[in-house]
Amino acid sequence: MSAPVFTAAHRQASTLYLPPGPWQTVLDCLCERFSAISREQWLDRIARGKVLDADGQPIAVDLAYREGLRIHYFREVPNETPIPVQESILYADEHLVVADKPHFLPVTPAGEYVEQTLLRRLIRTLDNPDLVPLHRIDRHTAGLVLFSANKQTRSAYQALFPTRQIEKRYEAIAPALPDVAFPRVHNSRLFDGEPFFRMQEGDGPSNTETRVEVSDRNGGLWRYALYPVTGKKHQLRVHMAALGAGICNDPFYPDVLKDAVDDYAHPLKLLAQGLRFTDPVTGQERVFESRITLDW
Repeated sequence: MSAPVFTAAHRQASTLYLPPGPWQTVLDCLCERFSAISREQWLDRIARGKVLDADGQPIAVDLAYREGLRIHYFREVPNETPIPVQESILYADEHLVVADKPHFLPVTPAGEYVEQTLLRRLIRTLDNPDLVPLHRIDRHTAGLVLFSANKQTRSAYQALFPTRQIEKRYEAIAPALPDVAFPRVHNSRLFDGEPFFRMQEGDGPSNTETRVEVSDRNGGLWRYALYPVTGKKHQLRVHMAALGAGICNDPFYPDVLKDAVDDYAHPLKLLAQGLRFTDPVTGQERVFESRITLDW
């Protein structure tokens, strides 16, 4: 059997192991598995070599279905809406890339966003399909995102986060809390909420921790410095709302804004502002600061 012939570009593909089913061909399976994509679209993708077999070869339109068969396909969103914001690269070497992500830009492809994501934009800019984000920040949040640029050293950087060897500092603008003592540590148990895209606090052992400080005051609004010890989805947004100071312009917390659309003039006032860690490859002390600022 010949060795797989995956190119660097193929590593951007998604992978599917065909589930049990009654289908005659792979095409039939894909059409039923992804019903939102028409048969004509799948035929077009196959014709353009956008559906690959386990060896990285374009499949034939009549390839027979077999349970467990590994298929690779490239996600596409027809007429994907451009996101009118611009990222910047703060640092890049053979191992690490540090980007400043603007508000509203997703880090990785999901849902209606594929090409309009930080990852895809950086891959095109740096011509490096091996880029992989080492952590995530919300689409509505701006600021620093670290990427591994080299699969040989990736695991060393990935280990920084679960072992808490990296200090993360965020900034938020939210209503004043004159009756709350600061600095303070907020602990709680977060779990999936309703609707599906929200998180909520509940009973049980704490699985999140955030240190909250006040760095500036401006009447009814304060600027908060947030130091998350853990990194759960929406952690900072939920914690600030729980304290009684939902972050300004947050469309999800404390309440979901109905029919909320991206308002580029009023972004969420949350910024991943600083990162500090010892580089596991070079041994250097790394300190990165976002160049984005939050105005009142």
